Amino acid sequence: MLKERLRYAARVAKTRLGELSGHIKERVAPRAVSVLSWLRSAWQATRGEMERAWQNLKPLRLPAGWQIRVLLAVVIVSILIPGVNFYLHRPVPPPAAKPMTAGFRADDINLLARLVAAEAQDEPYPGQVAVVAVVLNRLRDPAFPKSVPGIIFEPWAFESVANGRYWQVAVLARDYAATNDALNGWDPSQGALYFFNPAKATSAWIWTRPQITQIGNHIFTR
Repeated sequence: MLKERLRYAARVAKTRLGELSGHIKERVAPRAVSVLSWLRSAWQATRGEMERAWQNLKPLRLPAGWQIRVLLAVVIVSILIPGVNFYLHRPVPPPAAKPMTAGFRADDINLLARLVAAEAQDEPYPGQVAVVAVVLNRLRDPAFPKSVPGIIFEPWAFESVANGRYWQVAVLARDYAATNDALNGWDPSQGALYFFNPAKATSAWIWTRPQITQIGNHIFTR
């Protein structure tokens, strides 16, 4: 009985090994070949860049030893640039992990940061803070809704919400920073209730509002 079980186990093991071998040949091997091919191409490209850099350095007639040092510096920088780029554009940590500003919920902060990204993505930092300040100023004004969502999603209050851009933008760490600065009391808008881009504004009414200041491309009004 024991011999039969051992033979059966050996046959099963042999079958499994055969299946594993077939799986490696069919799936793993082609992927390994693709990876090796990519590594070979990457090395050839890197070597080509090093050779071009070396040739460009020759006419400089650098002191002995410095040519290879400069070449190594070029290689190191080329390796570091992708990492630096990833760090600058890294995903924003979950809002729940961020220090909360008293009186505002995580959902409110998320909505405000997204509004910054949608309305002032290319504006200077004070202009981004001012966008949030406008929302906070409206919260204090009896003529406006009494909640952050109510103000942001009030019909036609913000162009980015009306045209759908609000939900399409990527929210970055800088947008959260601008939101927190406004929540902590910084108001570059000087008490404004509205803002608009004079190059894009189509409403005649907005031009009738008393203008306070201009930051970047936005004019802030009462």
